[in-house]
Amino acid sequence: MINWNKNPVAHQSMSNFLQLIAEIAIILLAAKAAGYLSVRLKQPSVFGELLVGVLLGPSLLDFTNLGFVTSTHLSETIHELGEIGVLLLMFLAGLELNIKDLTRNTRVALLAGMLGVVFPVGFGIVFGELLDIPFRQALFLGLTLGATSVSISAQVLIELQVLRTRVGLALLGAAVFDDILVILILSSVLAFLSGSGGFREIMWVFAKMVIFLVLAAAAGLWLLPRMVRLTRSLKISQGLTTLALVVLLGYGLAAELMGGMAAITGTFLAGLMFARTPEKGTIETNMHPIAYAFFVPIFFVSIGLNVNLRELNVDSIWLFLGICGIAIAGKVIGSGLGALLAKFTSREALQIGLGMVSRGEVGLIIANIGAKEGYLSQEMMTIIVGMILVTTLVTPPMLRASFKTSRKPSEEKPASAQEPTKED
Repeated sequence: MINWNKNPVAHQSMSNFLQLIAEIAIILLAAKAAGYLSVRLKQPSVFGELLVGVLLGPSLLDFTNLGFVTSTHLSETIHELGEIGVLLLMFLAGLELNIKDLTRNTRVALLAGMLGVVFPVGFGIVFGELLDIPFRQALFLGLTLGATSVSISAQVLIELQVLRTRVGLALLGAAVFDDILVILILSSVLAFLSGSGGFREIMWVFAKMVIFLVLAAAAGLWLLPRMVRLTRSLKISQGLTTLALVVLLGYGLAAELMGGMAAITGTFLAGLMFARTPEKGTIETNMHPIAYAFFVPIFFVSIGLNVNLRELNVDSIWLFLGICGIAIAGKVIGSGLGALLAKFTSREALQIGLGMVSRGEVGLIIANIGAKEGYLSQEMMTIIVGMILVTTLVTPPMLRASFKTSRKPSEEKPASAQEPTKED
């Protein structure tokens, strides 16, 4: 604790911890106010939270560099709190679903996920070649366009109460397959460009993914129910909630370290596993306040805090707009075509395509790897970050508009309408 009497300088400056809690308080207040205004304007609350992040970020107010801020790691801390938020968000998305519903949508998930990668990657490479961008840079641009981040769309689907419709389930399944395919292609490209490993290394990357998915499913189906029963029998305060937090974080770690996949894929699987337990309702009730009162709003705001649109010069504007255009078109055409091939209606195909537009943290991961390896220039990196922000911002209103109908959202046809099943 600071001794104000013995440290007169402390009257003039705030400790790193006080700076952190001051900024978190402002972020939470701004996020909830913006979310409220967004809902009043008939947009999802996440749209307002994303937009206020841009306003607070270096693009306008440069919030994390205000006069009272002297901490050198404040931005990183806020970013990491936000990353916990996206893990919780995907866990809750998985918790609302039934594994049987997802497996019933395997065909559309494969087709929409695969074509949702192939078309944007192809568009990115062709676009780069037309502008005489170095091939390696065009290749990484395409890979970034091929990524998707369903966390934003999942939040919109939850707000619209259509997460468990066949469109919602197909969208989540396609996003998971997209994540696996993009990571596999990225690993293959890195192995090819580095000239090491070759086919053997690529197969090892694929094998690690399969091993993780098998072990994650086995642990969830066999070990997790026993852990839940044991925790329930012990007199531990909020034991089930703590168990859920430990398991979702463990699945996220395993997805990254063992499977070479994004941590959000692991937490989504953890949510699916807990959805099978009788304590699903209790866990969901306890986890919602933790997620939506603190971590998730920080995540949405932190996206804007990490973007500086001032770095875009006039000469880059047309390049930036072109990349944003093919980023949106690639997902809508690719994933939409995959849904059409899976016998979805044109409207449902459009909804799935729009839901895959947001790149979010997955696109940032790929772009950071490209910049770190020297395959992306600083200008291209700035443009890609701007594209990720734009696709993240436009996804909620576009997705909401695509679901507008004379029927209420709750009347949307559920995935299990044609083939009723019992809850696991």
